[in-house]
Amino acid sequence: MPKGPVHSEIEKRLTAELAPTALNVINDSASHHGHAGDDGSGESHFTVEIEAEAFAGQSRLNRQRMVNRALGDMMRDKVHAMVIKAKAPGE
Repeated sequence: MPKGPVHSEIEKRLTAELAPTALNVINDSASHHGHAGDDGSGESHFTVEIEAEAFAGQSRLNRQRMVNRALGDMMRDKVHAMVIKAKAPGE
């Protein structure tokens, strides 16, 4: 399945803000079709697996906040739900 514009924008913003050493953005929208928050775009639910030096010494909550801050308005306007799996290199 080709990457849609929301998927690509998530990758772009996270790369620019957090300089990840590893990044995997997974579109989970198909498994939520017809559920609350499914806007029909096919890009409403995501899982982000990200490894970045910026997460070293940060709590799980702070890591999630850093990802949310990097995505900014996308979390309000384009993404209904996101699972964030954030770690520092070596974890």
